[in-house]
Amino acid sequence: MKITVIGTGLIGSQLAAELTARGHDVTTASLSSGVDLLTGQGLDAALAGAHTVVNVTNSPTFDEQSLAFFRTTVSNLLAAGERADVRHQVALSIVGTDQVPQLDYYRAKTLQEELLRGGPTPYSIVRATQFFEFMEPTMSWTSDDDAVRLPATPVQPIASAEVVEALADVATGSPLDAILEVAGPDAFTLDEIGRVTLTARGDRRPVIVDDQAGLFAAVQGDVLLPGPGARLGRTHYRDWLTTA
Repeated sequence: MKITVIGTGLIGSQLAAELTARGHDVTTASLSSGVDLLTGQGLDAALAGAHTVVNVTNSPTFDEQSLAFFRTTVSNLLAAGERADVRHQVALSIVGTDQVPQLDYYRAKTLQEELLRGGPTPYSIVRATQFFEFMEPTMSWTSDDDAVRLPATPVQPIASAEVVEALADVATGSPLDAILEVAGPDAFTLDEIGRVTLTARGDRRPVIVDDQAGLFAAVQGDVLLPGPGARLGRTHYRDWLTTA
């Protein structure tokens, strides 16, 4: 199967390698390869002959401008896909994205999903929880030399490699015309993850629960946890930390 992967970051690079290892004909598309989703430049060539397109791009900002980014890029990608007779459009999204309208970026991801559902091509949406790889950067936003401040937001993070496995399975299957959620095997509060991470790193700073700290302070309740029927990963965060 010929598959075009849009985006070559943490997920896109792994996904291209995984699909290639499974025997598929994979094209990667990004700014570095001359494909500009905002203008549409290079899209027709990148999608030529593709059966499936997997969109794992990210907005360069997490503010209100992300809404315009997804509105433009998804519209361009759907139009180019229709011209190329693409049979399946797949997008990576976030568990609970439609439950946190306070966050511009989550509203933008919700818009991305709505555009895909209303588009001309059969689709699949894979919603993932936060990646293990992003836990320490998240902590750094609200850290100083003396302490780490984090809200007690419930999360169920997942290894990016297992998100890639799920995306590869979906991309090579029939369109779901629905949402698949994927998450790690264990739920934590964000402050618990902070303590587990600092202990693994030999960092003696305390973690202080601060419900006003960082991006996830806007999240209410357990909306970032997966629902029934989610596909759960095998890798536990504590085990992953010993190898990361």
